[in-house]
Amino acid sequence: MWSSSELTAEKLGITEIKLSFLRENGILKPGIHWKSSPLGQKKPWKPRALYNIKMCRQIINKFYSDENNNIAA
Repeated sequence: MWSSSELTAEKLGITEIKLSFLRENGILKPGIHWKSSPLGQKKPWKPRALYNIKMCRQIINKFYSDENNNIAA
């Protein structure tokens, strides 16, 4: 259910930078679209984000659909 940023970006057809942008700007919500994973990481802790591809796809499709509608208007 939870995938790395690399795999998620690949499956969604976007870059990891775009995926990070969507997370950092609140488009992707914590606990729904992404979560932190401390597994295998040493201190200082810098958690990696794991993503729910299915939920991310839904919000990204809506986000881009709304964005395209606003441009056309």
